[in-house]
Amino acid sequence: MTDTTTPRSTDETPVDPVDRVLARAEARSGVRVFGAAQALQDEATVAPADTDGEQWDREERAALRRVPGLSTELEDVTEVEYRQLRLENVVLVGVHAQGEQEDAENSLRELAALAETAGAVVLDGVLQRRPHPDPATYVGRGKAQELRDIVAAVGADTVIADTELAPSQRRALEDVVKVKVIDRTTVILDIFSQHAKSREGKAQVELAQLEYLLPRLRGWGDSMSRQAGGQVGAGGAGMGSRGPGETKIELDRRRIRTKMAQLRRQIREFAPARDAKRAERKRHTIPSVAIAGYTNAGKSSLLNRLTSAGVLVENALFATLDATVRRSETTDGRVYTLTDTVGFVRNLPHQLVEAFRSTLEEVGEADVIVHVVDGSHPDPAAQLATVRDVIGDVGGRDIPELVVFNKADLIGDDERLLLRGLEPKALFASSRTGEGIEELRAAIEAALPLPAVEIDVLVPYDRGDLVSAIHEQGMILDQQHEEGGTAVRARVGEHLAARLAPFVR
Repeated sequence: MTDTTTPRSTDETPVDPVDRVLARAEARSGVRVFGAAQALQDEATVAPADTDGEQWDREERAALRRVPGLSTELEDVTEVEYRQLRLENVVLVGVHAQGEQEDAENSLRELAALAETAGAVVLDGVLQRRPHPDPATYVGRGKAQELRDIVAAVGADTVIADTELAPSQRRALEDVVKVKVIDRTTVILDIFSQHAKSREGKAQVELAQLEYLLPRLRGWGDSMSRQAGGQVGAGGAGMGSRGPGETKIELDRRRIRTKMAQLRRQIREFAPARDAKRAERKRHTIPSVAIAGYTNAGKSSLLNRLTSAGVLVENALFATLDATVRRSETTDGRVYTLTDTVGFVRNLPHQLVEAFRSTLEEVGEADVIVHVVDGSHPDPAAQLATVRDVIGDVGGRDIPELVVFNKADLIGDDERLLLRGLEPKALFASSRTGEGIEELRAAIEAALPLPAVEIDVLVPYDRGDLVSAIHEQGMILDQQHEEGGTAVRARVGEHLAARLAPFVR
């Protein structure tokens, strides 16, 4: 089926495939779908590298790139299931209800950015308006046949659906389009598997992938045949072993469940070291600040601006997965920690929320949450709602929150008024230009909890370690040097107050 409404380039410049999809939907529905929403930031507006420290990890990540034209995909759909996932040339497909075109546009652009981050090239797509997705093929029989024609015309080898498909939907759609069909969840899991660096991060991603794969296993031919029992069995066990035996797919499921149990045990073994570090910070009453937010909102860039941490920064979705903790100080000398956490996205797979719960504990255990929002995004309200839902899931709903609209250099005065109406107490900052960084630092210091105990002590000069501890862990109210020692009036934590008790005046 040929679509004559597709816009063509007049100056030999290729048309963005997502714009082409949205224009096709606009022409058919008669409703304008504006195309300003971008899931990835324009490279011309990305923060300069000298603000992010040494970025060796980014060079390593960019060392491998896909070579076009080397596809080994087969048209026989029965070969699809057990091939290793490899995203190459892809076609997008989405379904939206009446009145939700703007949200569908943002979601489709985000899916395109996810596909590009995973290493794919987006060629075309289909955006369908219908009250509910088709329970059989997700898009309906007619649209599935149109999708098959588009896939054949552009030479795509993968179709990506903008939702989480049921196993039956994926199978039925594959039978029609004759290429591999995956969904949004698979793309996100693939990105996580590429970007995970630490042992814990890799284990968490593998657990999430296996949880997603388990109900979606299927097989053909020998995969569904059963093992022979009795004397012809593998071990020749004889009497007591006769019976129907297990199919190969049942064996696969059992192996996956065994592997999942091992991964859960491995992740639990990481917990004591993490808890010990957190307990040490609590014992010394060191406040913690968690930087949370939507993916590609600029969390790592802000952390680099605040602490010169040199954390990996890349204009890609889910560029950093492992929590990074950095030390910082207030202007009055109090020490606190800043933690960069994994980013969130709409329809974040629940498998990832569960697998990364140990990492997200940093958010739930924080004293202050710096909620970073991409101020240039066309739907910041959805970003706020998405992140707050996940924060609530990990028990951080009652923690003090500082909302920061990042990328302020890309926001005009009118947009600032709208954002101010959305969050009246929010701050505006730009990790690219440095705008608002000092105001953000001051707001973080003001939101930090004050030490609980006020003391007035005379510390002997031979106990300089205690004076140093007060400066590092407490808040000095007054300090004078007297004949008998250093007179200090300060606020400190309970643990340090107990050490200072013998010197109270």
